[in-house]
Amino acid sequence: MCTCIDLKTKDYYFGRNLDLDERFGEKVVITPRNYKFDLKNGSTIFTKYAMIGMASVVQNYPLYAEAANERGLAMAGLYFPQNAYFFEPKDSNLNLAPYELIPYFLGQYATVAEIKNNIKNLNITNIPFVQGLPIADLHWMISDGENCIVLEQMKDGLKIYDNPVGVLTNNPPFDYHLMNLNNYMNLTPNNKEKGFSNKIDLQAYGQGMGAIGLPGDVSPASRFIRAAFYKLNSICKEDEESSVTQFFHILDSVAMVQGATMTKEGKYDITTYSCCINLSKGIYYYKTYTNNQITAIKMSEKEKLKTKLSIYELIENQQIKYANGIKSE
Repeated sequence: MCTCIDLKTKDYYFGRNLDLDERFGEKVVITPRNYKFDLKNGSTIFTKYAMIGMASVVQNYPLYAEAANERGLAMAGLYFPQNAYFFEPKDSNLNLAPYELIPYFLGQYATVAEIKNNIKNLNITNIPFVQGLPIADLHWMISDGENCIVLEQMKDGLKIYDNPVGVLTNNPPFDYHLMNLNNYMNLTPNNKEKGFSNKIDLQAYGQGMGAIGLPGDVSPASRFIRAAFYKLNSICKEDEESSVTQFFHILDSVAMVQGATMTKEGKYDITTYSCCINLSKGIYYYKTYTNNQITAIKMSEKEKLKTKLSIYELIENQQIKYANGIKSE
């Protein structure tokens, strides 16, 4: 369960909530330029562009959940169970495993248009990274601030959708989410006009009644509608602090509270972390379920030129500022 959005103020921003019932050893990881990736199709690539994002690192390989490169191209993988379908490698196709998509595209391309021109023969394969490490059922949102697409591969093949909303959640497939928006065209951030009947005098008794009917549950379809409504009606100042704050407020509106969403296994889905990436400046902001303070990491020129990964452990203990200098016992 996850929610991904992009947002434009003065700069471009991209990020997501990562909703899971467990952790995967995630850390903020910067992959430098010219970093080597050996692909399961037998070929090797060296990154043209550095990238920053959240990943677990296995055998010096960053398994990114989401990332952005130094040119402002960003990509995130979101859970897509029962619908995602990955094939055996096919001759004459661009065969890439799911965990290879982010380093492959962000390492070599600068725009969504470049990716669209080079993935018509993409085949996402079912080859695990290592034996015993299952492949996650995913679909992907890709944005460069100007254009946004969604990649989904199902049993009937690869689908590439233009994403005019700049939002992605989970099931059902993306075309359903776009269609489902039509069911909420009556919602408005404005005061609600009178309706219902001209035979009874009904009056608004508070602000926000124009959005009555906006779904409040955390199902993927409801989170999509809610995130789209808040994002598309978002107004904020264009400075960095205001933009980042607004971005996290939108993500907070679709975040998961521990105890409110139980899995079939009896565990609880929570928003383990939320992130916001300034695509124009290469700054990665994040906060975790246990630490509401926003932490920022910026790709430096030195890190872009290194020969190894730069790895930052997450700050997970709650950071509280005591205004009078007295800490509670």
